[in-house]
Amino acid sequence: MTASSMSKGSNLPVDSPVVRVELAWVPGPGVPDVDASALLLTEAGRVRDDGDFVFYNQPRHASDAVTHLGKRSATGAAADTVEVNLRSVEPAVERIVLCASAGGGTFGQVPGLALRLLDAGTGSELARFDMAAGTETAFIGGELYRRQGTWKFRAVGQGYASGLAGLATDFGITVDDPSPAATAPTVPAPPATTAPPTSPTVPAPPPVPPTAPVASAQPSGGHSGAPRLTKGEERLPVDMRKRLSLRKEQVAVSLRKHGAADITARVILVLDASGSMSFLYSKGVVADVVERMAAVAAQLDDDGEMQAWTFASNPARLPDLRLGELPEWLRLHVRVGEVGLFRRGRKKGLDPSQVDMRDVGIQNEEQKVIAEVRAFVRDHPASAPTLVLFFSDGGVYRNKEIEGELRAAVEEPIFWQFVGLGRSNYGVLERFDTLPGRRVDNVGFFAVDDISTVPDPELYDRLLSEFPLWITAAGRAGIL
Repeated sequence: MTASSMSKGSNLPVDSPVVRVELAWVPGPGVPDVDASALLLTEAGRVRDDGDFVFYNQPRHASDAVTHLGKRSATGAAADTVEVNLRSVEPAVERIVLCASAGGGTFGQVPGLALRLLDAGTGSELARFDMAAGTETAFIGGELYRRQGTWKFRAVGQGYASGLAGLATDFGITVDDPSPAATAPTVPAPPATTAPPTSPTVPAPPPVPPTAPVASAQPSGGHSGAPRLTKGEERLPVDMRKRLSLRKEQVAVSLRKHGAADITARVILVLDASGSMSFLYSKGVVADVVERMAAVAAQLDDDGEMQAWTFASNPARLPDLRLGELPEWLRLHVRVGEVGLFRRGRKKGLDPSQVDMRDVGIQNEEQKVIAEVRAFVRDHPASAPTLVLFFSDGGVYRNKEIEGELRAAVEEPIFWQFVGLGRSNYGVLERFDTLPGRRVDNVGFFAVDDISTVPDPELYDRLLSEFPLWITAAGRAGIL
């Protein structure tokens, strides 16, 4: 296995039986102290108990599979390391999430932040993930996870505004109550002779900065971020209504993690309908994606509607998705029609509201649908920002044109979240995070091997990790 430079959302197989995950940075005056940690998660995405949290006060897991090795420093460099023996990981553990916290500051103040995956036996570097951050005080750098009996590593790069306490709580860790009336902590307290003098066992979440245009996690007046009642929800079939309710709760949890519990947004869905997507449509994968995204729209905007487009050679706007009509919308509008492009006339038997997919074609022309969505937002201004959820299986080749559209959209109240469905060439979409010359980062991207196997909590976490950061940056830049 050779070294690989990773981008956010990318993954690679891990052949080494024992690996070290090294969190590296450049220390200096004003740079916060950084601590690495690990969470061992079950298939449900949560720890079994507080023993599944490995950090400086609890450096070795009971299974001996995960060990916090501690920090080392040299001139101009510092690192904190976690070692994982993949052969010793218990069958119940599906993921090992590799976390970090910044004491006395934010990760935006930490230069040279990188995650290195090393072969513990040889010391050779298997992968490197250079990370960028802002106001986050806790971070998920990457994760080791099982897939079909083998281990893989994914570069995550997801920040938390609620600090390590908020991150740990969301995965099921019992966090010490900082109040005098708190009960005994379940996260082990450090011995008095070895504990860092300013480090609590798990720090309490800091308040959201007053300049941030997102609401704090718990404003006065009631429980914040609870699933919102959405127009039309009561008309859904019982099983679909139950799934929607659970998914809205997961979306609310993901938003709370990023200090954005009360955020509202207009959500627009874009679906790739190129020829290579046919298998995902026929297997029901795309229909399931739409149902999962309906929960995002329902939680972010309670009007019960979501605008939608499909595209291939040409874009086509689909009828608005009204939540109460979701089953019928899935039946009528989530499909790939005939690809006989040289046939004339409208396909017989189509409902008047349906798009004839022969007019859409089979090639990839992302820039056309991006331009059409931009025009819609300009022509239909809203008080809330717009979140575009853009699903594609790749095959991107109009890189220059796509880059031009997305650069021009920097000054618009739109965040573009691209999701890659499988391994493919995503071109400029995958590289856009690192392209210079933009006032704010208005694009997010990640890819998954098989989205149908990604649990809802993980999908929503990855889908919503960058949107709140963009809202803060766009507010400060005067875009919102």
